[in-house]
Amino acid sequence: MALAVVSSLGVPRRLDTVQEALDFEQEIVDQYLLASLGAGVDDTTIESDRAAIFEFARSLGRPLWTAGPEDADRFLSSQRKLGLAGNTVYGKAGRIGRLFDFMQLRYQGDIHTLTGCAVQQPIDDFNRPSKPDYGQERIPPGDNEVAHLFASWGACLPNARKYLPAARNYMAASLWRRIGLRINESRMLDIRDWRPDLGDHGKLHVRFGKGSRRRGPKPRVVPGINSVDDLMKWWLTDVRHQFGDDWRNPDAPLLPSERRDPHTGMCRRVTDDPLRQGLVGAVKLWLPDWEERLTPHVLRHFCASSFYLSGMDLKAIQEILGHEWLSTTTRYIHVRSDHIESAWATANDRVSARLLGERK
Repeated sequence: MALAVVSSLGVPRRLDTVQEALDFEQEIVDQYLLASLGAGVDDTTIESDRAAIFEFARSLGRPLWTAGPEDADRFLSSQRKLGLAGNTVYGKAGRIGRLFDFMQLRYQGDIHTLTGCAVQQPIDDFNRPSKPDYGQERIPPGDNEVAHLFASWGACLPNARKYLPAARNYMAASLWRRIGLRINESRMLDIRDWRPDLGDHGKLHVRFGKGSRRRGPKPRVVPGINSVDDLMKWWLTDVRHQFGDDWRNPDAPLLPSERRDPHTGMCRRVTDDPLRQGLVGAVKLWLPDWEERLTPHVLRHFCASSFYLSGMDLKAIQEILGHEWLSTTTRYIHVRSDHIESAWATANDRVSARLLGERK
């Protein structure tokens, strides 16, 4: 993505014409996008930022620095009337809000000197949309239910009408269940990313981990624990080569589509939708009580909870899931209703045993 040539906002000037005001506004936006680029924000996100900013500017009909909360009220209301998804409206509000944070922090003085306006933040506590899933607990099913789902799913694979995509979807869902990969992290894996020679269980190089604060991919290495090493052996020995002869190419996708790329001759990379629909179909057949509730992300919560209840410490779970903050990891862990009571009883037993030992 190409940005306009940016001139210094510190150069003395006057805004005598409408065109000069438009040019000044464009320079501010370009400076913001350039700063994002310098922070490592990827091109796709920058393009989305730019689109949301100029959509808001068009709805405003006057310079951005004149906007107030009432203008954001009207814009966000119009977005909802268009029937846009909650995530889309939430995202646009965040993109607009970040621009105005930038304007206030870096260029409030320049803007006031040139226009006489004091920049307000139009996205405030009253009109800022809540995250669409705010307040919704992604509580996963129990161990027995998940075990039943995957045992039934795996047993039926040999009889699937289309074995290869069925096995691929099962493989992807198993990675979500066993080591908590995100759906995009799993579909972006290449054959070279599995390193059976590293560690006791092999390791998976997750090159497209989700980065924080829009800074692009954040890679991590995840050990092949929780039977992932056996899963990878099955996939690479018995299944992957049936998609095509590109299985020998380390740059070929680990989870391929059935279609070929006409330019490279390799299998195309599978997209999100077939993987999601594979899980949807399996849940409908073998865990119907969880239909429309058990998603790839809920399996990620199941993985975190399962690791914690098995005794793994929070720091290790944080590293496996690729979270920036430990506080995020704690929100992924769901414990049994009697967990507090059990922890209290265990702590009391330890205290009692120590006191008895001291008396002896």
